[in-house]
Amino acid sequence: MKRFRNTGQPDWDWWGRLWPTPGETLRRLGLTPGTTLAEIGCGNGYFALPAARIVDPAPVYALDIDEALVAELTALAADQRIANLHPTHGDARSLAEYLPESVDVALLANTMHGVEDERELLEAIAEALRPAGRLVVLNWRALPREATTVAGEPRGPPTELRLSPAETETIVLDGSEFAPKERVDLPPYHYGLVFER
Repeated sequence: MKRFRNTGQPDWDWWGRLWPTPGETLRRLGLTPGTTLAEIGCGNGYFALPAARIVDPAPVYALDIDEALVAELTALAADQRIANLHPTHGDARSLAEYLPESVDVALLANTMHGVEDERELLEAIAEALRPAGRLVVLNWRALPREATTVAGEPRGPPTELRLSPAETETIVLDGSEFAPKERVDLPPYHYGLVFER
C-alpha cells in the first residue's frame, strides 16, 4: 500500500495568517459541542486542537501517517491540557481499526488532494462513521499555486493536485453511500464540503 502524497506541512506562522480562527471555520462547517470527530491527516493539530475545544467533552481522534507530527500534536495537547484529544499514528485507509467507537464527523482538512486511492479512503471513512454521520472536506481551490499567496509567497499544494469543489464532489459521491449536504465558501483560497452518510 502506498503512502499518501505529502505536499508539505505548513508552519504555524503562515498557517495562522491563512486561518486566523480555525475554530470559527469548524463551526461554520457544522461542528458543535458533544460531536465525536476523527480528523484524517491531522498534521500537528492546527484543526484538531480547536476541534477538541469545541466538542469537549466528546473525543477527537486525530490520525496521521507521519509519526513526528503525531508526536508534536501529542506534546501540544499535553501543554494545552486538552484531555479529549487522542493523537494516533496510522494509515487512514484502516481508520476504523484505530478508533474505539464510530464517530459523528470525519474531517479531511487540506488532505484530499494528496490521496491517491480516494475510493479506499472513502470506504474506510464510511465504515468509521455512525449512521447519518458527516464527512467534512476542507480543501484548496483549484487555483494556480502562484495565485494562492500567504505572506507574499505561493503556498499550498502543486497546481496539478488541486481539486475544484465539483471535482471533489464527484470523487466523494461516485459509488459511495455519501450524499451532498452543504458547500461553504472559505475565502481567500479554500472551500468546505459537507456530506452525509
